[in-house]
Amino acid sequence: MKGKQTIWDMVRSLAVIGVVVAGIYLFIPHDENADPTRTVDYRVETLTARRAAPYPVAAPVGLPEDWRATSVSYQRKNAAAWHLGFLDPGKQYVAVEQSTDTSGKYLGRITQQAKPTGQTQQVGDAAWERWEGEKYDALVKQEQGYVTVVTGTASFDGLGAMAAALEFKQGQQGQ
Repeated sequence: MKGKQTIWDMVRSLAVIGVVVAGIYLFIPHDENADPTRTVDYRVETLTARRAAPYPVAAPVGLPEDWRATSVSYQRKNAAAWHLGFLDPGKQYVAVEQSTDTSGKYLGRITQQAKPTGQTQQVGDAAWERWEGEKYDALVKQEQGYVTVVTGTASFDGLGAMAAALEFKQGQQGQ
């Protein structure tokens, strides 16, 4: 009976497909030890945010190459929120967060519910508030009309290294 498939035809077809897949797996090089972290280039987004934001946008300058940018965003409609995420040399997460939303609710969300310690950490000429939490610690700097937060799983030394590398610039709006 021509045109009718039998179960054995399907089994043979699946066996052929299995052999092809196994061959691809064996002969295509793959590295189980490779780092799956995707890095991003944040230069264009930084320039765009600096033109649009109502505050000087912070981005690091001069960080060693082993600091890798992993995420970047600017949301004008969401309280002009700037986000720049990194993995530090010890593979700890460090994020720079800025916004015109200076509320406790916003700060709690971006610091994973860290709380102020009442202590400060001197970074360059500026004193940053130290916040501690179960998941993230943070350095917080309140300015007139906006807040800058350096937060993540890194130590306060790591957070301070990022804060020290930040350059605050504002572009000309409307260009």
